[in-house]
Amino acid sequence: MTNRIAIFLGLILIAAFVADTMMFGNEHLIYLGKKLFDLIEWIAFWR
Repeated sequence: MTNRIAIFLGLILIAAFVADTMMFGNEHLIYLGKKLFDLIEWIAFWR
């Protein structure tokens, strides 16, 4: 992956999060963040 593609994908991801937050609020993003943290801890336990 080139730097140009990585930057483009990163900007698309950031724009999607901003648009989602503006339309629907941030409650579900906080929930998903907590679940992601739990998943990371669970994976680290089994490592």
